[in-house]
Amino acid sequence: MIKPSFTAVSFALLSMMSPLTAPAVAAGSDMIQNGVASYYHDSLDGNKTASGQRYDRNVLSAAHKTLPLGTRVRVTDVKTGKSVIVRVNDRGPFVRGRIIDLSWRAARQLRITKKGIAKVKVEVLSIPNRRRARGA
Repeated sequence: MIKPSFTAVSFALLSMMSPLTAPAVAAGSDMIQNGVASYYHDSLDGNKTASGQRYDRNVLSAAHKTLPLGTRVRVTDVKTGKSVIVRVNDRGPFVRGRIIDLSWRAARQLRITKKGIAKVKVEVLSIPNRRRARGA
């Protein structure tokens, strides 16, 4: 069975289902979502992710509820303007109102490890094609 590809329209529809996150904005092929980011607790280091990889706190990675695994996104702290590029390799976050969980290294680059959370903008940079996504 062929599954439909991920599009800006489906991303926007999924985002609007949650009342605590702003809907995605489609600007051409760019997809943007605004909300709250958090980061993985150190105790999860080494646990298996949804992609089958082991979570490594020192790798620039993230968890997102709906983006395809392997998607690269730029996460920008809206208060400081600092940004980091990460690859989605897990599902989450599972805390209401949060849109992305970052690895410790990504959170450290944004300088949010002391606060634990930050208001961010998530911009989709690339979505892997279906063949590559299977091995991701």
